[in-house]
Amino acid sequence: MINLKEKKHLYPVTTSVSKEGYLYIGGCSAVELRNKFGTPLYIIDEETLTRNIKKYLSAFKQNYTNFLLLYAAKAFANSAIFQLVNKLDLGLDVVSGGELHLALKSGFNKEKIYFHGNNKQISEIELAIEANIGKIVCDNLYELDLIQKLSKKYNKTTNILIRLTPGIECHTHEYIKTGHLNSKFGLDLEYFKEVLNYIQTKGKNIALCGIHSHIGSQIFEIKPYLDTIEILLNEFNYAKKDFKIELNELNIGGGIGIAYTKEDDPFSIEEFVQKVTSKIKTTCKSLGLKLPLLVCEPGRSLISNAGITIYTVGSIKTIPGGIKYITVDGGMADNPRPITYQAKYTACIGNKMNATKSEKITIAGRYCESGDILIKDITLPKIETGDLLVVLNTGAYNYSMSSNYNMVPRPACVLVKDGNAEIIIERETYDDVIRKHKMLKRLTN
Repeated sequence: MINLKEKKHLYPVTTSVSKEGYLYIGGCSAVELRNKFGTPLYIIDEETLTRNIKKYLSAFKQNYTNFLLLYAAKAFANSAIFQLVNKLDLGLDVVSGGELHLALKSGFNKEKIYFHGNNKQISEIELAIEANIGKIVCDNLYELDLIQKLSKKYNKTTNILIRLTPGIECHTHEYIKTGHLNSKFGLDLEYFKEVLNYIQTKGKNIALCGIHSHIGSQIFEIKPYLDTIEILLNEFNYAKKDFKIELNELNIGGGIGIAYTKEDDPFSIEEFVQKVTSKIKTTCKSLGLKLPLLVCEPGRSLISNAGITIYTVGSIKTIPGGIKYITVDGGMADNPRPITYQAKYTACIGNKMNATKSEKITIAGRYCESGDILIKDITLPKIETGDLLVVLNTGAYNYSMSSNYNMVPRPACVLVKDGNAEIIIERETYDDVIRKHKMLKRLTN
């Protein structure tokens, strides 16, 4: 039987179980959602997302007067979600022209949009400049010059942050480390002098507002953030003393770790905010700096546990003396994180929540790859074909990283609240998958 109190950090906050053993999210039965919308199906709980956001906002308000919280579009870019976070007065960080285009079409507050990326295309920068978005986060010297030329072309002044690499190592997966010196992102500190020289001599159409740094993802230690803050504020001091440039914005990135399994032990939002803001205050005081606008990008910790994915169990295969495979109707195309990062997840059986866990199984996907395994060696109740498998914490980096591998249509997504489920992404059809394909007349009989 599932103990929701013990695992409250893994489940959406509205999770409940009926006496029949059916899982409910946002007042909606997972079984009924399957019957109505089919599987695989992404489900986002609006109440969980809202609470996560408000928890951050409350913590910052109690500790720091001038701050901005950003939602990471790359975690899950969707018009309805953009509407919701915009209504809650958050900003938005985007990493492509497509995400920026969706944000603008969704009516997001342009002044609070930040555009990241290590190789932004000319057309993307032009879109950002023409739209008068809040900030472009400049990643390198080539881009700095490009922003200047394009800003001059459109007769505008563009607000930027410069992304610096502080040389901080974090205990996380190699593919999601971004703060160390060998990262593809950002400028090493030794190049900051060149940036400041450029701003003073050539950057007539650029306003350098501050510094951005992002040290990685799934971080379970606070100290790397504190070290980063000290390094960056010393660069603030360098800019002020040697170049008479006073920076007023410090973007500390995000990467706050979350619990995907019961073994994960993330720090609390309250502790993180208290220590980070205290470090900024004491460092600014010692350096004689004004307190900057503090920008934070919590990333997956805002939306990940608001999402679940439900699947229907199909074939079951037991290898004599070996593994028992339970195969579902989705897999690596709707959740590529296990095969990409060896990411681990927690799951339950949505129509057998009160059943005793009795067998160790491996959950396999339907795709034509031996590595298409969602979860290895998980203990669950006895599973039968037709059961409802629920994978938790899939609100971030699941739909956004999904594909049409094997030409399988991507799943639908619903937003649930107070017993209502609304489609926010329609299920793709076969015609959607092949819509851009072209037949050649010369090959037609």
